[in-house]
Amino acid sequence: MTIHSAKKKTTYSISQLAKHFDITTRAIRFYEDRKLLSPERHKSHRIYRESDLVRLKLILRGKRLGFSLEEIRKTMELYDTEPNEKAQLVFVLNTISSHRKELELRQEDIRNTLDEMKTVTHRIKKKLQELDGT
Repeated sequence: MTIHSAKKKTTYSISQLAKHFDITTRAIRFYEDRKLLSPERHKSHRIYRESDLVRLKLILRGKRLGFSLEEIRKTMELYDTEPNEKAQLVFVLNTISSHRKELELRQEDIRNTLDEMKTVTHRIKKKLQELDGT
């Protein structure tokens, strides 16, 4: 996966990162446009370092957890500025808690909708049986 090893620092191309994380190069460019990643440039080539790989991993994890890009940015800013990680951990914990509550509310709404569908389905089937005379 290494394209350069000067000074024993591993670097990656955009296609290597995309392949590693099974995402498109377009997605990586999108994160760059949103200032979540900032690779070095050599002529027209992007050069990603190990820190970019870690940042991309954090972005994708944040997305899986339902974080917005702004929440991901805040997490990464705290990661960059807080040496003891406490502020980052508290922020992530609070964000997860908030998202969890939203998901639990949606889950309850889905349960209620499914119950209502079941009731309506039962009524319709009963009415159809009555109309058929059975």
